[in-house]
Amino acid sequence: MLPREIQRIVLLIGMAATGYLLILAWNNDMEAAKIPTVYSDAPLTSANQQTAAVQEAQQPIADDFAPLEADIPPAPVTNTPGAIIDTNKVGNSGRLVKVETPALQVWIDLLGGDIVRVQLPTYPISLDQAETPFLLMDQSNRHTYVAQSALIGAEGIDRSGSRALFSAPNANMRFDNGGDLVLRATVDGAQVTKTFSFGADSHLIDIEYQVTNLSQQPKTMRLLTQLKRDRMLPPTDETVPLAPSPYLGGALTTAENNYEKVDFDDVDEGSFQATTVGGWMAFLQHYFITAWVAPKDQATAYFARKTSDSFYLFGFTGQNQTISPGATASYKAGFYAGPKDQVVLEKIAPHLNLTVDYGFLWWIAIPLFKALTFFHDIVGNWGAAIILLTLLVKGLLAGFSAKGYRSMANMRRVAPAMKRLQERYANDREKLSKEMMALYQKEGANPLGSCLPMLLPMPVFLALYWVLLESVELRQAPFIFWINDLAAMDPYFILPLLMGASTYLMQALNPQVGDPMQVRMMKLMPIMFTVLFLFFPAGLVLYWLVNNLLSLAQQTYVYRKVEQEYATKSK
Repeated sequence: MLPREIQRIVLLIGMAATGYLLILAWNNDMEAAKIPTVYSDAPLTSANQQTAAVQEAQQPIADDFAPLEADIPPAPVTNTPGAIIDTNKVGNSGRLVKVETPALQVWIDLLGGDIVRVQLPTYPISLDQAETPFLLMDQSNRHTYVAQSALIGAEGIDRSGSRALFSAPNANMRFDNGGDLVLRATVDGAQVTKTFSFGADSHLIDIEYQVTNLSQQPKTMRLLTQLKRDRMLPPTDETVPLAPSPYLGGALTTAENNYEKVDFDDVDEGSFQATTVGGWMAFLQHYFITAWVAPKDQATAYFARKTSDSFYLFGFTGQNQTISPGATASYKAGFYAGPKDQVVLEKIAPHLNLTVDYGFLWWIAIPLFKALTFFHDIVGNWGAAIILLTLLVKGLLAGFSAKGYRSMANMRRVAPAMKRLQERYANDREKLSKEMMALYQKEGANPLGSCLPMLLPMPVFLALYWVLLESVELRQAPFIFWINDLAAMDPYFILPLLMGASTYLMQALNPQVGDPMQVRMMKLMPIMFTVLFLFFPAGLVLYWLVNNLLSLAQQTYVYRKVEQEYATKSK
C-alpha cells in the first residue's frame, strides 16, 4: 500500500490529466461544430432587399453643405444607362460590376455607383478556409453594410426619389497592377463620370466625380459619402473568449478630438453632427475598418444618424459647387476598406491610425508594438519577436526586479522566525504586529518590496494584451509546431499548462508568510492563472511563460547571492 501522501499526489495528477483531456475534447468538439462559411456569388442590389430605402427629407439639418435628414434617395424607372430608374422594378441582372485586384474584390452597383460588397483575398476568413477571402462589407437580406456616394442638392444627380444608372465598360474587371473603373451617365443635362481608381496592393480606392453642365442654367450640387449599416455583429466572429469585445461602431476626427467614437447607442440617442476641414469618417470592427476620407483642404460636415427603417449612417458632405453652363466640376473622396494597419492608415490621413485602439495603456502599447515590429523585421516570426520583446522588457526592469527578489529572499530567510512569532502571539494581534515590524527592520526584509516583481510586469502585460487583441499583423500569424495563430488560444493548451507549472515553481520559491488561509490562497494561484490563461491568445501566454522562466532564473540567482552574503556576514 502506497503512503497516503503519495496516493494524494497520484490522485491529483490523475485528476489534472482527466481535466486536461476533457478540455481538449471539448475544444475539438467546438472546432468540429464550426460550419464552413459559404458566400453567395454576388451581393443583392437595393431592389432585391426586403427593406425599402428611406426617402430623402426636404430640409437640411445643418448649414448649406450639411447632409439631408435621410438616406441617399432610391430611384424611379428604366434600365437605360443614364436614366433615372425605379429600384423596385429593376432586377439584379446587369446591375453589378466586379473589380478584382491583388488586395481587393469589390462589387459596385451601377445604380448610384455604390460599393455593395468588399472581400479581402489576402486575409482568409480562417486558417481552415484559406481560400475564402474575408467578407468585410455586403448587402443581403440578412445584412446591410455598404459604402454610398452621391451628388446631392437641388440640381444634384441624386435627388429626392431618384438616382442615376451608370454604364460600365465590363461586368468583370481585374487590375493586377492597378487601374481605373470609369462609370458614365447623362442625367438632366449633366454629363457625369464616376471614376474608381484602384492600386495594385492597396486597400484605398480614390473616387472622383466629374460633372459637365450641358444645360443653359447653372447647376449646384455637393458630394455626400456615407457608410450604411445595420446593427448586426460581423458575420465572422474573431473575438477572444473571456476578452473584452472589440469596439464595433463609428469613429471620426474633429478639430476638438483627434479620435472620437460614435457608437450605435450614441446614434440611438440622437443624430451627431460636426464640422471640420478635411478629416475622415470610419466604421470599426475587430482587425478591420472602412473609412471615407475627405480632401484635406475641404470644409466638411460630418454626421451620424439612424433612418426610420433602423439603418445607421456614418458619413460626411462637402461644400456646394456651382457649375456654370459648359463648365466641369470635380468632386473627390477616398474610400479605405481593409485591415487596421496603423502604418498604412497614418499615411492615408492624419489620426486615422488611432482607430487601432489600445485603450488607456496606449502610451505603453504603442512603443511595445513598435519594438515588436522591429524584432519581427529581424527574425521574420512574430512568436520569436514576442520572445525578444520579453527579453527586452525583462532587461529594462531587471534592476527593479532584483530589489524585489532581494526583499523576498530576506522574507524567506526570516520565515521560520516569523512562524515562531505567530505561534507565540497568536492571541495578541497588536503585539504580533510590533514584533513582526521589529523583525523586518532587523533583518532588512520588506513585505511590500517582495510584491514588486509581480506588479511591475502587469502594465506591460495588459498593454501587450491589447496589442495582440488589436493588431491585425498578428492575426493568423504562426509561431512553431502546433501554434499556427498567435492571436487565438493554444488549441492543445500546452502553453497555458507550461505557464501554470512555471507559476507554481515561482510560488514554491516564495516565502510562505501570513495566516493559513492566505497561504492556501497563494497555493491556489497557479491553478487559477492556468484556468484563466487557457483561452487567452497564444502570443500572450507565450509572453507570460517566457517572463516566468526569466523571473525564475533571476529569482534563483538573487536568492543564492543573498544567502551567500548572509553566510559570509555570519562568520
